[in-house]
Amino acid sequence: MSSTAVASDTTVRATVEAWMRDFQNRLCAKLEETDGGATFQTDAWDHPQRGGGYTRVIQNGDILEKGGVAFSAVWGEMSAAAAQQLLMPDPSFFATGVSVVMHPRSPRQPIAHMNVRYFEAGNGDAWFGGGLDLTPIYVDERQAQHFHRRIYAVCQRHNPNYYPQFKRWADDYFYLPHRQETRGVGGIFFDRLTVGEDGSFEDLFAFVQDVGNLFGEVYSEILLANRNLPFNEAQKQWQLIRRGRYAEFNLAIDRGTRFGLETNGRTESILMSLPPQAEWYYNRQPEPGTPEAATLAWLRKDVDWLA
Repeated sequence: MSSTAVASDTTVRATVEAWMRDFQNRLCAKLEETDGGATFQTDAWDHPQRGGGYTRVIQNGDILEKGGVAFSAVWGEMSAAAAQQLLMPDPSFFATGVSVVMHPRSPRQPIAHMNVRYFEAGNGDAWFGGGLDLTPIYVDERQAQHFHRRIYAVCQRHNPNYYPQFKRWADDYFYLPHRQETRGVGGIFFDRLTVGEDGSFEDLFAFVQDVGNLFGEVYSEILLANRNLPFNEAQKQWQLIRRGRYAEFNLAIDRGTRFGLETNGRTESILMSLPPQAEWYYNRQPEPGTPEAATLAWLRKDVDWLA
């Protein structure tokens, strides 16, 4: 199926959109079960042009202090300047996807992000994007390895080149150049897997579905494994500092945030990824030999988590 055929076939849009809607529901149910103390609240919204979405937010849970699972399906036309900035081949667009960010209450639990998305441009191009990554407040080497091995297994089922290519992409993308550190222990990131060039619609969509379905499974495993780990006030303060780094990335670097704002998306939904609290201190550096210093030492590119 060519990209032009995909873009002209409204049943393709409907198929992907329907899966994204169902995925949002299934993922929220899984995370509610894992948390055990709170439920998602749903906020429906309309796009200024056409379409809209459902932003579902969980707050003050037993594990999750704040988390969002946002579904959208929007279409219209962006400005020529926005299209150029976002490398869109045509200002007309259709976009649907699910974006997830989870901020746990405990500093012994990692922040997690996942996104799966499908785009069409007015010139007939169609592509998928997405990925998942983990941002521990304190890096647990074994859990980081487990996380990457689960991702590797999913990638291997589809294309043996996916994991090394997309893992490298995540290392480069989830990077704060002004801090010279990665946002966390990474995962995979991919964009513009173009239908017809990089694979058939069916194969690329199947891969994106597997990536999405993996997130709820592997993240719930980590949350439950760390559920009863103790923490103190100093560790909580370190969590707020690391949340500040997370906010810096999302506000200064993340392309998804820019796309949403440039296309007049709903601001509350776009910025749901920000933590409920964060702190910044002037030139705060952890003491050598501390767990905090050990975590910073892991925040670099090209770590082989499969070794």
